[in-house]
Amino acid sequence: MRDATRSAAGQDSVPELLEHTLVQGMRDTGANVGAVYLRSPDERALRLAMLSGVPWEIALPWARVGLEAPTPVADALRDRRLVWLGGQEEMARRYPQLALVLPYPFALAAAPVTTGDTDWGGLVLHWPGPHPGELSPGVRDAIGGVCHRVGLLLRMAADSGHPVVPGATPRMVSPPEARDAVAPAVGRAAEASGAAAATARFAERLPGGCCALDPDGRMTFVSATAARLLGAGVSELLGARPWEVLPWLSAPVAQDNYRASMISRRPTSFTALRPPARWLAFRLYPDATGISVRIASVPAADAPDPAQAPPPTPASATTRTAALYHLTHLAATLTEAVGVRDVADRVADQVLPATGAQALALMTAEEGRLRTVGHRGGHGELHDRLDGSPLSSTAPAAHCLTTGTPSFFASSSELREAHPSARLQDDMAAWCFLPLIVSGRPVGSLVLGYDLPHPFDPSERTVLTSLAGLIAQALDRARLYDANHRLAHSLQAGLLPRALPRMSGLDVAARYLPAGHGMGIGGDFYDLIRLDDTTAAAAIGDVQGHSVQAATLMGQVRTAVHATAGAPPSEVLARTNRLLTDLDPGLFTSCLYAHLDLARHRAHLASAGHPPPVLRHPGGRTEVLRLPPGLLLGIDPAATYSATGIALAPGAVLVLYTDGLVEVPGVDLDVATDALADRLAGAGGADAEALAEVLVDDVRRRAHRSDDVALLVVRAR
Repeated sequence: MRDATRSAAGQDSVPELLEHTLVQGMRDTGANVGAVYLRSPDERALRLAMLSGVPWEIALPWARVGLEAPTPVADALRDRRLVWLGGQEEMARRYPQLALVLPYPFALAAAPVTTGDTDWGGLVLHWPGPHPGELSPGVRDAIGGVCHRVGLLLRMAADSGHPVVPGATPRMVSPPEARDAVAPAVGRAAEASGAAAATARFAERLPGGCCALDPDGRMTFVSATAARLLGAGVSELLGARPWEVLPWLSAPVAQDNYRASMISRRPTSFTALRPPARWLAFRLYPDATGISVRIASVPAADAPDPAQAPPPTPASATTRTAALYHLTHLAATLTEAVGVRDVADRVADQVLPATGAQALALMTAEEGRLRTVGHRGGHGELHDRLDGSPLSSTAPAAHCLTTGTPSFFASSSELREAHPSARLQDDMAAWCFLPLIVSGRPVGSLVLGYDLPHPFDPSERTVLTSLAGLIAQALDRARLYDANHRLAHSLQAGLLPRALPRMSGLDVAARYLPAGHGMGIGGDFYDLIRLDDTTAAAAIGDVQGHSVQAATLMGQVRTAVHATAGAPPSEVLARTNRLLTDLDPGLFTSCLYAHLDLARHRAHLASAGHPPPVLRHPGGRTEVLRLPPGLLLGIDPAATYSATGIALAPGAVLVLYTDGLVEVPGVDLDVATDALADRLAGAGGADAEALAEVLVDDVRRRAHRSDDVALLVVRAR
């Protein structure tokens, strides 16, 4: 996290002030983990900018979170609300992906960091163990206070011209307990040295062995008894993670218990077989500063059968176990990916840290060539050379796909020997080319590059090959989704007017914004119909649901309105309603129809259950026109509709819209409609096009839209 701004009160930079704010917030709320996410300036994502209370390795799968991702912090910022998860059961119900990867007892709160209309990011706090279903008012207020102070600091930095930008890795912050524990020892080095010796003698007198791990899992203390039990020297163990130097501890159970202790802050225990036949019991006692571990021999009478223990694993299995932690997260997150772009982002976010690679390129097979759909790291020329490679060529990425065989090159010389013509060896020192194949069909290729020579042992090759199968299936689904999405929205666009008619007495503009990914094709529509030189009809409507059926019905409603346009508004809606009930489509439709008389400066409007239009008078005053609502179209063939007349003086603006423009989770619809009227009033005397942009600006900035938006702005000249 980078920033050069200094506070007015002293020499603290904004990141340091943010650090103090986060630590104080953790202290005030009792949270054991804290994180600050900031919006990435060049992408629609949140990046982890500050982390306290857990190692970076544990948080790494969530280093980047898409604004549309179904995660607590993205939901909190998107909806501008506090997200509270009191325990594992609620987490599994609402965020199964998160619960799958972190199946430990902890509670979580995520809150938005905003100032005015600016969304800066989000705050995430964890507490050990389950908590009540509702946050206490005091903790809720404390969280709000932290978010407010963080927002003000970010605003101050931006206003000074030095905005805080999230870096590649977060700023690691010591948690409150660690700071409190260190403070009394300052300036007492001699006493501390004597205390350390006394502590070591105390540990040696205890039965069994003991050691201490820092939050990153590295040994900071190990007793001689513990070293003997582990079968390694003290100097060999200090500064290392035990599963890195002890192959028999590299099974997932050891690292899983370490993660469980750090996240839940609860004691955990497990047993492991030290070859050839000695069982050891481990008991872990965590706090914010690390983990204390008790080690004891399991009595022969209580020891499991050695045949039940997993076979000894090579040292490289440690890397594989860490990779599996990230790939489990990838498997969970890919189930929720939709389009190809989404899959590419999630793959890049998870695969690089999981494999240790420094560069990645994800390519699809299209019309006999490989096309890069996502890349991360490496050099720009590399991706340019990979993109467009013919499948018939001998390029490594194409060769692995046509043969269906993964290729692993531990060094540049191996790559040159196998593919003399490949122009890749100057970019990276080692390479992995994985074919992406589904049911025998080539989907694409995944390329991984390493800065240093990288031997690929058999177990790592197995993991990478399995990874390729997982990505291939997700990519194939995403390509199908994108194709259907393009087809659906092409159909929808074809059913809307290509252009609005021009009339000398009217200035008109329209906007249509489809719902977010996964919502299907909608049935919102608008229309402006020229009747003669001085009269016109305006219509807007919303067919229930998101489906091809909804879009088809929308086209039928537009046709019916066109066929009856010019009749009184109440008659237009009544005839359209009778047609829809005869068709019996099983879907209901809201509609608002307006007859515009430009010569008399009047308008007559009728509504079939549609949101009320907004009128801005020539003087700038706005009002929401609460028309008689009428019954939705398609329910009762005998339904009648009432028309309301209004003045439409030169300079007046009439705004027709569908509910997607004003519906915001947690906000009363009348309040949201009044806010729309306020935005219209504040837009001044702009023309219809500028007014339309002002009115949809808030909606465009929402990360996720659950409904389509149709807007028609009619300004009397």
